[in-house]
Parts: sequence; structure tokens; C-alpha cells
Amino acid sequence: MSQCIKELSLDDRPREKLMQQGAAGLSNSELLAILIRTGTQKRSALRIAEELTASSGLYQNIACVHSVAELAKVKGLGPAKAATILAALELGKRIAAAGSQVKLKIESPQKGAEILLPRLRYEQHEKFLVLLLDSKNQVIRMEQVSEGSVNSSVVHPREVFAPALVYHAAAILVAHNHPSGDPKPSQEDKELTRSLNETGIIMGIPLIDHLVIGDGIFFSFREQGYLDK
Repeated sequence: MSQCIKELSLDDRPREKLMQQGAAGLSNSELLAILIRTGTQKRSALRIAEELTASSGLYQNIACVHSVAELAKVKGLGPAKAATILAALELGKRIAAAGSQVKLKIESPQKGAEILLPRLRYEQHEKFLVLLLDSKNQVIRMEQVSEGSVNSSVVHPREVFAPALVYHAAAILVAHNHPSGDPKPSQEDKELTRSLNETGIIMGIPLIDHLVIGDGIFFSFREQGYLDK
């Protein structure tokens, strides 16, 4: 018979702990165990969760997993539990991204990163996003204009500025991720930034920054002086 969370000792009951202490008092493993609900005959839901979140487990970070089939390979998880976990992760990403956009004024690279890090940090392929800004540098909309391979994303200036024209943006901030986790820009990144900057000047829709998103860190072309040249 599988081991349910309610059958565990009091110290190992994440659901009861949440009700007593609140969600903030639980570890990542305990929160994940609540989603998993039941374990197997030999491993509790909490044990499975601990293995998933431990650096020595099958996945160093489950946020890097993008398919039910991939997650369902874990012993003790099936398609239904895997779908529940992925749905919770995606919902968290969307809430974080939506909440950070509300009346947010891009006054610094850090402000832009607050929006874009949750969306791009764990992506396994390069994605290129554009933040459309009004005349006060407030976010109007976020658009994805390209998705590439593990180490490249092909982008043309016309694809970047097309949504800016549609939504009458006064300026744009662009960003893409490096799945390797290292935000150091490549030569191609530098050339694209120069091209976008020049196009923005011609069109009267300035590029205020290009952020390269890594694993919890980012590189700002504006901050490093590339857009001042």
C-alpha cells in the first residue's frame, strides 16, 4: 500500500504543518510533497520530494523540467502527479511575471530583470522577449519574438520592432536567456544589440536596454555602456 502524507509522523506531515505555520514555514520539499500527495510502499511523498529537490537527486532543480513525460520518469511519480507539479510551476511563473508588470516603471536594469528573470531563468532553449514601454517607461506588454536552440536564437530587428508598432510603444527593452546560466554576452549578442540600437534610433523607438538572463544573474548592455557608444 502506498504511503500517504497523513500516515507519516507529525514532524513529516507537510499539510498539517502548513495549516499550523503557514506556507512560508515549509521547505521546498515539503511544499512539493503536498502536490505529490501519496508515495509508494517504500518511499513517502516527502522522500520523493526531497530526492527531486536535492542537488544529488535526479534533477538539481525541477523548475528546469518542461514536460510531463520527463517528470513522470521519476520513480513514484506518474503522469497525473507530474502534470500537477508542472501546472503549479507554470502558475507560479505566470503570477510572478504578471505581478511584476503592474504599473512597473523601468528605471534601472534591475527593474527589468525583476520581470524577466522569472520568465527566462529556467528555460532550456534561448528565448527572446520584448518589453513594450510607454512614454514614461512603464510596461505596456511583453512579447516573445523568437525561440531557438540550446545556445542560439535567431532574431531580426523587424521581428523585434513589429509589436512595438502595433501597440504604439514609445521605447523597448529586450532580453534573452542563456540556458548555460552564464549571462556573458556573445559576439552575436553584441552585434544584435548594436543593430537594434541603430534601428531604434531611426524609427524613433529607442532601445533602452538589452538584458542577457542567466541563472539568477543578468548582464545589462546599458549598464556596461554598450548603448552609449
